[in-house]
Amino acid sequence: MLELLLCSMLTILPDYLIRRYGQGKRIGREITLYSVWYELRWGITACLILTVSLITLIFYFHPSTKNVTAVFRTISILPETAGRVAKVFVGVNEKVEAGAPLFQLDDSEQQAARESAQRRIAEIDAEVKVAETELASADGAIRQAEGAYQQALNELETKQELMRRNANVVATREIERLQVAADGRQGAVDAAIGNKRTLQSRLTSLLPAQRASAEAALAQAQVELDKMLVRAGVAGTLQQFTLRPGDVVNPMLRPAGILVPAEAGRVALIAGFGQIETQVMKVGMIAEATCIGKPFTILPMVVTQVQDVVASGQFRPTDLLIDVQKLGQPGSITVYLEPLYPGELEGVPPGGSCIANAYTNNHDALADKNISGPRWLFLHVVDAVGLVHAMILRMQAILLPVQTLVFSGH
Repeated sequence: MLELLLCSMLTILPDYLIRRYGQGKRIGREITLYSVWYELRWGITACLILTVSLITLIFYFHPSTKNVTAVFRTISILPETAGRVAKVFVGVNEKVEAGAPLFQLDDSEQQAARESAQRRIAEIDAEVKVAETELASADGAIRQAEGAYQQALNELETKQELMRRNANVVATREIERLQVAADGRQGAVDAAIGNKRTLQSRLTSLLPAQRASAEAALAQAQVELDKMLVRAGVAGTLQQFTLRPGDVVNPMLRPAGILVPAEAGRVALIAGFGQIETQVMKVGMIAEATCIGKPFTILPMVVTQVQDVVASGQFRPTDLLIDVQKLGQPGSITVYLEPLYPGELEGVPPGGSCIANAYTNNHDALADKNISGPRWLFLHVVDAVGLVHAMILRMQAILLPVQTLVFSGH
């Protein structure tokens, strides 16, 4: 309607003024209801052509959409394992900070596993002390075996010396017995040394490895125990949280509740523009929005991202062929709008509906010294008609509460 009024002021109104005051024709005489079309046919035709051209120019280069939403993502409250609720620390619609405890599952089994791991570590520490004592005893056994071996070796050498001086003094069998005894004592020394090495290996390798395994089991038990306490990952508000002690929670069946992050829906708006505006929508375009939840307010925005795919065309691999006719109506181009200034989206409820305009800016093209005259004029017209769309958005911001409260049967 605004475009039609604007175009009529440039076509029909001058035509009427010329005929009324320039040619002296009077309303009700020469200008009647039946002669309006014939008298003003050129103005009406030019008005319609100019209106259609202006609307096409405005809506193509300065696209508008009512499909704008403050989309937000919620967080499902799920434990990592199934269990029975032992304690509940919060209530419905309660605001929580990041890391705050929400509820705790029965952890008697995990407590027992942790206690068992701690006892195993204490047992290994006791084995270390026993092994250290045995190592000290092994040193004494080695010295004792070496003394016995030295004594047997001395007796053997004495008998051999006597036999060398006089063969009839010492019997050959006695020499053999002493040799066997010395060899046995040598074996006892080797066994004592081997026992010490075994104890040393146990102290330096086996027991530390067993203790490390026990510590890992303790850490695993502590991890499983920590899973029993469910905490808030981010700051936000709890919704649909109705857990009570005794309830059984299973992450495979349903969540325990929903956590709405504090910054949800207050970072950006997501808008869906028509596919015909694909070549126009660019990152960095200035935009404006007005939301139902924040009436009579124009929010300055900027395009930060343009999704390069259309969501309605996606499909998942199945055992059936895709019939393109069943894909439905053509989808829209998803555009992310962020506020130019901090705090602009304060007061806009997450999930609220909005109306948005995006404006084409040809400042850089107009600054080019090599631009042609017709193109310079066309780009100036494109930038100028954006004012019309901005006026329409402000009229919508004023009428939106009236339409919602009065004409929608609220």
